[in-house]
Amino acid sequence: NGCICCTVRGDLIRILGNLMKRKDRFDQIVVETTGLADPAPVAQTFFVDPEVSAQLRLDAIVTVVDAKHLLPHLNEEKPEGVENEAVEQLAFADRIVVNKTDLVDGAQVEEVERRIREINSFAPIVRTSHGKVDLDRILDVGAFDLDRVLADDPTFLDPDAEHQHDQSVTSVGIEVGGDVDSDRLNRWLSTLLREQGTDLFRSKGILSIAGSPSRYVFQGVHMLLDGQLDRPWGADEPRANKLVFIGRNLDRAALEKGFRSCLTN
Repeated sequence: NGCICCTVRGDLIRILGNLMKRKDRFDQIVVETTGLADPAPVAQTFFVDPEVSAQLRLDAIVTVVDAKHLLPHLNEEKPEGVENEAVEQLAFADRIVVNKTDLVDGAQVEEVERRIREINSFAPIVRTSHGKVDLDRILDVGAFDLDRVLADDPTFLDPDAEHQHDQSVTSVGIEVGGDVDSDRLNRWLSTLLREQGTDLFRSKGILSIAGSPSRYVFQGVHMLLDGQLDRPWGADEPRANKLVFIGRNLDRAALEKGFRSCLTN
């Protein structure tokens, strides 16, 4: 499921070990998990693996929230025993960045922060838009407190502690060559977001638009979509399309068929 806390912890330990062989080339390591990851097992890696804990210090868990879309995720009813990842990520945060404040009014920002404070009353909150944050507020802040975490979750250091994800949430990746007809693409995406936007948590991709010398990069959250031209395609670079959708009850075959209908050939 792409969750670093479940499937690739061994890879994370291996990569951290390789990085430490070149530690003179960087100051910090930033681990970015998927939006569906439980942060606890990821943080646990820095304490339960002897080689990692001997060389690295967990500085802080930074959670970025979408001011426009957070509340429905906090209110979502999960099956018994299944975690609400949004709640987990807020609960474990040492710093909370409330992003996309430009898309909502002041009253909704206040409500978002009120709900955050119900879950996590101590983490400083940083308001922003377009992800613009003074790095001094989130990096090298020494905010992670193991004693506090253990007080809230005594099983934190237990590597065998279980957690469950919502199995209805999956990801679909599409990679196909050829050029895309922009009009067909716009019609398909408009229909997709209108009909399935509520369950489409994240969409992003790099596209080859017919007649354009540059790559087209897009990203979306639920029914909001933004895109722009990127750098030119390289002389020897294959023009290809790569898309990723993350959401609930996704139909891989339908998504692939819909996108292929946008190709010019």
